Amino acid sequence: MKTIVYPGTFDPITNGHIDLIGRACKLFDKVILGIASSEKKTPLFDLDERKRLATSALAHLPNVEIKGFDYLLVNFVRDCNSTAVLRGLRAVSDFEYEFQMANMNRALMPDIESVFLTPSEQHSYISSSLVREIAALNGNIKPFVHSVTAQALSDKFQ
Repeated sequence: MKTIVYPGTFDPITNGHIDLIGRACKLFDKVILGIASSEKKTPLFDLDERKRLATSALAHLPNVEIKGFDYLLVNFVRDCNSTAVLRGLRAVSDFEYEFQMANMNRALMPDIESVFLTPSEQHSYISSSLVREIAALNGNIKPFVHSVTAQALSDKFQ
């Protein structure tokens, strides 16, 4: 069984993430959404909330598993019995950082490969940080996130 891990903070999960995961589900037998605890980033949603939102947003994809983690990514990938990491590239500016991370992961664990997908054009500009900012300013985020996520963001900023 070919398994890929898609790591990130997913604070919150967006339609761009959902698009990438859906396409990865067609390429791999199993996609593990690895939600990093990322306490240093002080996420808006705690880990359990982010897992709950991802579970709602991805319920239509039967070969997705959602796990939280708070340790080195390469060790998490190994613990998931995977050797592949999925990363999204929205713009050329993402490439330099992702290239560096892929090489560092390979240096730490040589059998890990990075797979890069670009989001569909209509999702290429969406980021969790922009969605949070729009929600904080009482803007319409419904086109960018699952309905459960939109409600959770609205509740956070009430």
